[in-house]
Amino acid sequence: MRKTTRLKKLILASEILIMPGAHDSLVARIIEQAGFQAVTLGGYPATANLLGKPDVSLLTMTEMVEYTRRICGAVDLPVFTDGDTGYGNVTNVYRTVKEMERAGAAGMFIEDQVFPKRCGHMEGKQVIPAEEMVAKIRAALDARIDPDFVIMARTDALAVHGIEEAISRGNLYRETGADLIFVEAPQTIEDMKRINREINAPTLANNVEGGKSPLLTAKKLESIGYNVVVFPIASTYCIAKAVVDLMRELKEKGTTESFLDRMIPFASFNDLVGLPAIRKKEESYLKGLFQ
Repeated sequence: MRKTTRLKKLILASEILIMPGAHDSLVARIIEQAGFQAVTLGGYPATANLLGKPDVSLLTMTEMVEYTRRICGAVDLPVFTDGDTGYGNVTNVYRTVKEMERAGAAGMFIEDQVFPKRCGHMEGKQVIPAEEMVAKIRAALDARIDPDFVIMARTDALAVHGIEEAISRGNLYRETGADLIFVEAPQTIEDMKRINREINAPTLANNVEGGKSPLLTAKKLESIGYNVVVFPIASTYCIAKAVVDLMRELKEKGTTESFLDRMIPFASFNDLVGLPAIRKKEESYLKGLFQ
């Protein structure tokens, strides 16, 4: 089964789909080995990973495509990636979808923020007219080759114009043909319930630790009506905290010895990144030369 089809089936299944965010290819492998069925990529961790900068539209489309391509090559899971605003107008959206599909993604989303956009849980967001976003969704749908390549439409209108406008846009984007709808940053459980009650579409919840939305369990979000929940930046925050603590210890004591119990051992790390399988394949090729 194609990864695009797998992702679409998982979204439409009765059980909520949990998609952890991959900070990089190594984290994507860990997500896969932990038994998750899909992985998501976000502009927030990608910008931190590649540039060491905040998520304020500094990352280019080609950088995000390459980031996506590398992670798609590291795992056999469907990868759902971030297309930001499509990096421009409808023509740019069209190209972004083409490039993300070629990179191996199983789906992606575009949003209705004004470019340059910012993280959905930051202040000062602005949104484009709904009609302009509809045109972008049409371009995205027209660009995809595989009809199961998932196109999600995200609206940030709640923070700008309120929940009525966010719900109206969610339904409009679904009517245009978006496969999945994401209303960013509801601040109460009641708003979450209303979004799912009044938007006639599969929906996605965004669990951002320290963000504006309540941090709820997957089962709770499922009971509210969500089809998908993403944890896009948890691995990035964990990595940053662990390395900050490690570097502080190394700077103060000149050794990492006290951190050994918080590190994966050398042999286990080699297993994690697939060294035994590579060595086995090497041996099979070499044996063939001498038979």
